[in-house]
Amino acid sequence: MAMRGIRGATTVTIDEPGQILRATQDLIGAIMVSNPGLKTDDVGSVIITVTEDLVSVFPAQAVREMGWDLVPMTCAREIPVKGSLPLCIRVLIHWNTEIPQSEIKHIYLGNAITLRPDLVK
Repeated sequence: MAMRGIRGATTVTIDEPGQILRATQDLIGAIMVSNPGLKTDDVGSVIITVTEDLVSVFPAQAVREMGWDLVPMTCAREIPVKGSLPLCIRVLIHWNTEIPQSEIKHIYLGNAITLRPDLVK
């Protein structure tokens, strides 16, 4: 079995815990719908990054509230590149699966669709 990466990102309009938690759950939910074989037992780990303007809550809390409580995950700060997209939450899910990399669906929501327009359908 291979390990595949699923990328995703979303944005919020303000640094507010409720917005961050909802946006993160919407993103993870969309990733799960787009990759129907994804089960938490097959997830090796999740890395979540946020831009430096998001400091009010750990987005991992939202994922744990969705039942991913045994999945190892961490939150980190995205490097502050000048001109980069603000108020952004990014995820990288490490998924153990036989599905080829070419069939993995990466999800970009909100203003994050500008990050990878080639992957947004």
